[in-house]
Amino acid sequence: MTATDEAATGSAKAIRLSLPTLTAMVVGSMVGAGVFSLPRRFAEETGIAGALIAWGIAGTGMLMLALVFQLLAVRRPRLDAGVYAYAKAGFGEYLGFFSAFGYWASTCLGNVTYWVLIMSTIGAIAPALGDGNTLLAVALSSVGLWAFYFLIRRGVRSATAINRVVTVAKLVPILVFIVLALAYLDPQVFADNVTGGPGYGSLFEQARGTMLVTVFVFLGVEGASVYSRHARRREDVGRATVLGFLSVFAVFASVTIVSYGILPQAQIAELRQPSMAGVLEAAVGTWGEVFVSVGLIISVLGAYLAWTLMAAEVLLVAAKDRDMPRFLARSNRADVPVPALLMTTVLSQVVLVITLFSDDAFNFVLDMTSALSLVPYLLAAAYAAKIMLRPEPSDAPARAISADLVVSLLATAYTAFLLYAAGLKFLLLSFVVYAPATVLFVMARREQHRRLFSGREKVILALSVAGAAAGVAALASGGIHI
Repeated sequence: MTATDEAATGSAKAIRLSLPTLTAMVVGSMVGAGVFSLPRRFAEETGIAGALIAWGIAGTGMLMLALVFQLLAVRRPRLDAGVYAYAKAGFGEYLGFFSAFGYWASTCLGNVTYWVLIMSTIGAIAPALGDGNTLLAVALSSVGLWAFYFLIRRGVRSATAINRVVTVAKLVPILVFIVLALAYLDPQVFADNVTGGPGYGSLFEQARGTMLVTVFVFLGVEGASVYSRHARRREDVGRATVLGFLSVFAVFASVTIVSYGILPQAQIAELRQPSMAGVLEAAVGTWGEVFVSVGLIISVLGAYLAWTLMAAEVLLVAAKDRDMPRFLARSNRADVPVPALLMTTVLSQVVLVITLFSDDAFNFVLDMTSALSLVPYLLAAAYAAKIMLRPEPSDAPARAISADLVVSLLATAYTAFLLYAAGLKFLLLSFVVYAPATVLFVMARREQHRRLFSGREKVILALSVAGAAAGVAALASGGIHI
């Protein structure tokens, strides 16, 4: 590493992001691989009725979570890096560390879904790439992975400028898809897809089956909060979060529902990913598949850029707060946390290799990404509820506090429900990822010559290790498949 790389962040010129740029970060973070997989993922679980219920639950819950990030940005402006900082302030250093690591790990896995989906898309015309997890596909994905590492290393300013342009470009094919699907919608097919049909269970069970994918597509709702230290005005953080969420929610729900008017549910459930391309091909012909595929590649690369930036930022702030080893606190003169960026790229590379051994790489990594994000989201929502239950004198009038308390309690209940909806499999696999991360926490404590664990932290450690042991045992016995 050069001397330039090791320069402190303080020596870098301050970078301030405007409301449009922060909003673009939120939209760019959320609109990625997930939206292109929605038709098939929903059709595998439910029909139109269940989809409407699922989006109603997800939309309301995620709006509450978006409002939580808004109120926390205003009420606790001293806390940077959003998800991580809120967990630490509310529940201590160890859970704050887990929140930072879990959020970071989820972004790394999310990045892998992008490369898998790109290769799967090209695999429609290049069979050697298969479903995105063949040896050739992983090799090509690795090249792209490291190309982005060197691009982002040049500087946050240039990377966010690229993200602004890409955010606009990638929305165009998605909006065109919605318009064309509406134009070619078959009322009879749509009516036949209203219910999930036999074998799908109750509407609640159908909706529950879609919860992880709805979490995945909304990951990034905290994008502006993570970059709060770069905002020109603190209030822009909350505004960008809500504006970005409402825009993206309308797009995601529309993509799902209009697809049911093109093909029978059973056929949508069998489509190759990205299933949005298959739906449009059925409506307008081959050019529709090509159109969506090109849009997907643009969309995914833009979201990859935003997610990688956020992942590195969280590690940087955690290290500056001395909850991660100090080497992760270094930035270069372009204000890029190079060691954190390198660690992010390395983990993504490792997971890419693991996809070679997965039966359904895209869906597995997508669900794991969602599961890992649930603990950070739950802790952030619970922190908001905590400060509303015990407000400071300077917080706000009682009426405003009561409204914010309702929002925070609903967000907490929603994220807790998501843990239940994810199921035991992904809970145990999350422990497998979380528990070994404690090594980084121990490194940081030793650097500071501090006691490694308090009494409460030992209990948390024991629970995480026990969960990880159960997860490894289930993997070894075949009880859990990847």
